[in-house]
Amino acid sequence: MTKYNITLKKNKDAAYRNLVNPELMDRLESQILDIIVKQKKYLDKDYSAKQLAADLGTNSRYISAVINVRFKMNYTSFVNKQRIKDAMVLLAGKENKNLNMEEISDMVGFANRQSFYASFYRINQITPREYKLKEFAKRAERLKKAQEKRQLKRDDAEVNLAPAAAENPVETVAVAAE
Repeated sequence: MTKYNITLKKNKDAAYRNLVNPELMDRLESQILDIIVKQKKYLDKDYSAKQLAADLGTNSRYISAVINVRFKMNYTSFVNKQRIKDAMVLLAGKENKNLNMEEISDMVGFANRQSFYASFYRINQITPREYKLKEFAKRAERLKKAQEKRQLKRDDAEVNLAPAAAENPVETVAVAAE
């Protein structure tokens, strides 16, 4: 049983994908990465492939072709992948532990919580809530191990000081008197 009704992607070989010359494809790939990833346009719920094409002075078919060929996904999947990367950072951050899923989905550019959950699950095979709980459990385990390590160091330091105190009881008393 699956949590979400996700259909597998069918591989299609659209002819227009092969019509974009390699130099143009390289240039558009770089520009797409710059606008979508570096400028974080994926955070804008309304930023479409059509708008991206207009910003790059090309048409949406070329944008689609470049994303399909170079990133092996469609425009929406590409944008959602960037959003999910941000969401994973937010979900794992202890400073965001009081944010609910609606707030996080809004912060990363999803129009609604349902789209966020479906995209997150499609990419990670785990719900955002499950991911958050898993990350907090990992952090708690790391903290526990760090505390145990510190305690072992303190115990070792006390063991190493004990023989020295036994050899020089006068110094120990003098230090304690100060």
